Amino acid sequence: TGNTRKLADTIRGALPDARCAYFGEAKSADPDAEMISVGFWTDKGTADQACLELLGRLRNKKIFLFGTAGFGGSEAYYQNILANVRKSVDASNRVIGEYMCQGKMPLSVRERYEKMKEQPEHPANVDALIENFDRALAHPDADDLEKLRNIVTEG
Repeated sequence: TGNTRKLADTIRGALPDARCAYFGEAKSADPDAEMISVGFWTDKGTADQACLELLGRLRNKKIFLFGTAGFGGSEAYYQNILANVRKSVDASNRVIGEYMCQGKMPLSVRERYEKMKEQPEHPANVDALIENFDRALAHPDADDLEKLRNIVTEG
């Protein structure tokens, strides 16, 4: 959906060129950097598998975690996801900052919700799921990106 890429591009644009030795996907990240910003999309309450694998390889790094989740609006929800992600960070590393915001989801998610709603015994919260999906379509928005930019440039 491009959510994590939008956040990564925002971080890249906020930092001087000299502070970015590598910009790309997790599988080919340069482990020699002293500080690494690691982005992810949320999968079952934690980071996607590629991100978790990268975090598992890192040692003695300063790490800034950033990610998106289809469900938004709850800082407690984001903190739970970040806590799950931090479980994959080796103790030799230090998480120096974190940022999460809502991100749009693939249309297939909404289609799945609509099919659920057609069932006679559908979940009571299916309308709320559809409303959240529709709200997420606008994210990450300009406010989300500005908050991230401020965190990166102040830190």
